[in-house]
Amino acid sequence: MNSSVSMRRRPKIYLETTLFNYYFDKDRDAHVDTVNLFKEIAAGKYEAYTSEAVIDELEDAPAKKRDAMLALVREYNITVLRITEEAEDLADIYAEEGIIPLKYMTDGIHIAVATVNDLDFIVSLNFRHIVNVKTERLTHMVNIRHGYRPIEIASPMEAMDENSEYDSRGN
Repeated sequence: MNSSVSMRRRPKIYLETTLFNYYFDKDRDAHVDTVNLFKEIAAGKYEAYTSEAVIDELEDAPAKKRDAMLALVREYNITVLRITEEAEDLADIYAEEGIIPLKYMTDGIHIAVATVNDLDFIVSLNFRHIVNVKTERLTHMVNIRHGYRPIEIASPMEAMDENSEYDSRGN
C-alpha cells in the first residue's frame, strides 16, 4: 500500500451478499459477528462498499427480507459500486483460470469489483467460492499479473481481527 497513507486511514471493505442475509438470520453462527461488523461500520471504523451485483441479488429475495436488506445499504451509508467493463473482464479471467466456476460468475464479479476499485477487503460468508485459501491465493496471483494489488478475503470476524493489526502496520 502507498506509504503516504495515514496510519489512521479507514480500511475500505466490500460487503458481499451473504452479509446482508446473515444480518437478519439470528439462527446462523455468524449472525453476531455480522451485526458487530455493521456496528463498526456505523462507528466509522470502516469505509463500506457493495456493488450493483449485490443489489441485484438482494432484489431477488422475498419482499419483506429484500426491503430490510436494502434498507441496510441506506442505513449504514454503504456506497454501491458499478459493475464496469474492467471488473467484468477481470471476473472473466477468474473464471478462465478456474478460480470461480462460470456458473457462479457473480462471485467473481464481487471479487473483481472490489479489486478494480482498490478496496482493502472483501467480507463474505460464502466459504464455497469466495472465503477460502484457494480463491484468495489464486486471485492474488491473477491480480498481480494484471496490474492490481492483492485483496484480502475474509469472514466478518477475520476482517475485524485483521483490522486490529491493520492500523498497527501503518496500512
